[in-house]
Amino acid sequence: MAATGDEAAVMDSISREPASFSEALNTTPSSSGGQAEPAELPPEILLAKKPGANGDGVETAEEAVEPAEPDINELCSDMFGKMSIFLQGELTATCEDYRLLENMNKLTSLKYMEMKDISINISRNLQDLNNKYASLQPYLDQINKIEEQVSSLEQAAYKLDAYSKKLEARFKKLEKR
Repeated sequence: MAATGDEAAVMDSISREPASFSEALNTTPSSSGGQAEPAELPPEILLAKKPGANGDGVETAEEAVEPAEPDINELCSDMFGKMSIFLQGELTATCEDYRLLENMNKLTSLKYMEMKDISINISRNLQDLNNKYASLQPYLDQINKIEEQVSSLEQAAYKLDAYSKKLEARFKKLEKR
């Protein structure tokens, strides 16, 4: 069952006020249909007549709004000003961090482009060297064949030299007889 009118206002004020104020609220039956009315209210709570949804003028309890002291207003405006400066500084620092990161990314991108150009040049030069090596390959094969022939001729020359020494030794032997 939902509370209406005065009961809702009393419950609302009880939930907002400390326990000492809720003890001060003594309810007595009223003449308007058995609803409860606060008998004594602390000075912090005011009663105001507000028309209800059907315009019957139900009483509700509301907290008194005291004007804030000028010191509090000045302190609050000072706090908000300093908080504004702090947040501006934080946002500025964050923006500077992002600018720095952006500049670093740009420099890194440029370095990678330079490295890409260097690697392309190296690849092109390596390809040129491979093409030159391929064009020299028949000559290198000829050099290898000539080297093999020279080594076989050298072996033949050593054999011929050894044979000629044997012949010379035989000739000298025959000459002495």
